Amino acid sequence: MNEQCASPTPHRVPRRTFLKLGAAAATFGALGACASASLAPSRAVGAAAPGSRPNIIFINTDDLDRASLTTMPKVKSLMTDSGTTFTSFFLNVSLCCPSRSSFLRGQYAQNTQVLTNGGANGGYERVHALGIENSTIATWLQAAGYHTGLMGKYLNGYPKGATDTFVPPGWNEWYGAVGSGGYKEFDYQLNENGKLVSYGKAPQDYLTDVLAGKAADFITRATQDTQPFFLYIPTFAPHQPATPSPKYAGAFADAKAPRPPSYNEQDVSDKPQWVQHLPLLNTQEQARLDELYRNRDRTLQSVDDLVERVVNTLQTVGALDNTYIVFSSDNGFHLGEHRETSGKQAPYEEDIRVPLIVRGPGIAAGKTVDALVGNVDFAPTFAEWAGATVPDFVDGRSFTAFLNGNTPQTWRQTFLLEHYTQDGGAKKAKKPGKNAAPKKQAPGTPAVKTAHGIPTFQGLRAGSYVYVEYETNEKELYDLTKDPDELQNIAATADPALLGQLSARLAAIKMGKGAAFRAAEEQAMPSLPA
Repeated sequence: MNEQCASPTPHRVPRRTFLKLGAAAATFGALGACASASLAPSRAVGAAAPGSRPNIIFINTDDLDRASLTTMPKVKSLMTDSGTTFTSFFLNVSLCCPSRSSFLRGQYAQNTQVLTNGGANGGYERVHALGIENSTIATWLQAAGYHTGLMGKYLNGYPKGATDTFVPPGWNEWYGAVGSGGYKEFDYQLNENGKLVSYGKAPQDYLTDVLAGKAADFITRATQDTQPFFLYIPTFAPHQPATPSPKYAGAFADAKAPRPPSYNEQDVSDKPQWVQHLPLLNTQEQARLDELYRNRDRTLQSVDDLVERVVNTLQTVGALDNTYIVFSSDNGFHLGEHRETSGKQAPYEEDIRVPLIVRGPGIAAGKTVDALVGNVDFAPTFAEWAGATVPDFVDGRSFTAFLNGNTPQTWRQTFLLEHYTQDGGAKKAKKPGKNAAPKKQAPGTPAVKTAHGIPTFQGLRAGSYVYVEYETNEKELYDLTKDPDELQNIAATADPALLGQLSARLAAIKMGKGAAFRAAEEQAMPSLPA
């Protein structure tokens, strides 16, 4: 990729200075189309007048599961009670870099070709090499006249493959965390508009709090002028090691990880071999999971504070009523379900289904929507709010109609699930524990690489069903109306017509892109219950 396509990188310049540069906004906007990932051909998704266009703030957490949302009272009062919650929001790949790439591009991982967090088929170095950054929601909104900003975790491995101070195209203000230091919340570096700034171990250096302060400053400056803004705040919390702020270090002292029926599942004989190889969790492992759960909840209190500061700042500057705020996560997280210790990437609900809450102009308070939406829908939704043009390569669709109290004439019936192993450094499969009997591979089962023991798979979320096909030729199927905890894999006993339809639909959408992909998603499946 040609780094000359990057946005200009001012150093903490007041936003009014940007506007005094005359044609600066138009210059910034032109940068989004300067390389291989062209904006043309494209489709218009909105026609908002410049003076009436809303601000957009996207707060994206890292590894937030739905259960942990209950520990965030400020999100509840300021987002859930004041906005609309999507109860069926899913991630195409439940892993950081592929999911965040889908946020930016509105594409499924099979089409971004960002499949993992590193190696030859994932991570920031691949994103940069593919030129993906040349056409993202940031470049589209910037071209439409928005002042754009990012602060926090961008993409895994950033800025590997680029210069240390590289600022991707489309961003007027940039405060991106460099390397992996941000996971610790202390002792990290931010690339602040082309200048590397180091932070230490003092309480005021706690990263989530630093992001909250920068967000408040950005909003205050941005609302001094008439140009609308787009602010993306991707936190590191509650990702491991889940380091809490000192002020919350003693919170949740007696809390334990949730124990749903799938926790430390006793009988996994129906599951694929990678699950059968997992031993039952022992007492020490369960205690470790409980401590991780407490620390995750402690880190989320600072995210709760960040949300409050964003809302309060908008209220103070008089911009709250004209700002959409979106709160979500890049993937879910498991803590003992189906014998898994801690992590993500599995096809189960705790990994693929995460919170999505939206508040803003015209959005009903306290409402829920059960439509099947996903991370590929963020970019086209933001573009519609902004009146921006969306490239034809986009697979997702805007969910604004649901927020306006309407139901689109057509909507997806299925959502693609994917998982891949990392090329050029795949992790070895976990060996069976001493409490688990090793399983023989079924005849004809290919030898495959695995990530955290999980083979490559593709699957569908379709109606009340989760359907998965593994590279090992194994299958999983769960009817969530009867089995919400996914305790009984019915792939071996289900109606062959249902299995055939699910497999055919999966084969069809795996081949699709853009409009063809959306059309395939919308096709009805007669064997599914209404």
